[in-house]
Amino acid sequence: MQDAQVYKANALVEASYRLSLYEQRIILACIAQVRRDKPLTDQQLYTVSAQQIADMAKISVDRAYQHIKTASERLFDRRVTLHEAPNGNGHAKVRLTRWVQEVVYQETLGTVALRFSQPMVPYLSQLTEQFTRYALADVAKMTSAHAVRLYELLAQWRGSGKREVEIEWLREAFQLGEKYPAIKDFKRWVIQPAIDQINEHSPLWVNWEQKKTGRKITHLAFSFGEKIQEIRHKPQKGKSKGKAGKEPKNGSGALYGIPMPVIEKMAQPGESYEDAALRLLDESKRGA
Repeated sequence: MQDAQVYKANALVEASYRLSLYEQRIILACIAQVRRDKPLTDQQLYTVSAQQIADMAKISVDRAYQHIKTASERLFDRRVTLHEAPNGNGHAKVRLTRWVQEVVYQETLGTVALRFSQPMVPYLSQLTEQFTRYALADVAKMTSAHAVRLYELLAQWRGSGKREVEIEWLREAFQLGEKYPAIKDFKRWVIQPAIDQINEHSPLWVNWEQKKTGRKITHLAFSFGEKIQEIRHKPQKGKSKGKAGKEPKNGSGALYGIPMPVIEKMAQPGESYEDAALRLLDESKRGA
């Protein structure tokens, strides 16, 4: 599964549903097995093992084994609310359906097999226009289901590097219900942990800020891009921030759009975080 790709209709990316972390891992591991060169039917059975989940997430097999049975049982009851047809065809309508029509757990083998529901099939196969693609490895190490969902929403707009969403819409998409009604709690327990994990585990760096309508915080604006691939400079031990070094706003873990771990690794001796970030930006523009 190392090079596996996930393809989802944008309507599914923006759908309203709630899955636990291990339910996400099982679903995504199965979606990554969908063949792109032939039609998908609801009779196709996809199998994923505890060993595959462990390898994908870089965790122990025992830990994966403990979670996939419970996750597989819950998957059968999980539903999803879709607001548009796949590929944007037809009139917008609200469709309430289930992810799967059958789940088969084989305890002796440590495997889970599932069949997607018939209404779900068009959102995973024969996608021609409005779909999102990313590598399964991009989210494999994330330990927050919210991080996986947010990463998909950003990957959907990968070409623009910006996305602004209404907070109430995002709460509905994540199916948070009555949880975290205060904006400070929503940011602390949902958004910031998701951003931190995307910055740490995915190929994207992300910054975000909140926006107000009148005096009320109503939207979140995200800016994001591909991380710098090469590390050309290695800092010496004992390097300090320097006078200009400072923490980024909103605790985003990035400065000028570059994740702090990257800045720390690539900063030159005696160079402040801010100077290092500006230098890296300049180097990236010049193809350094």
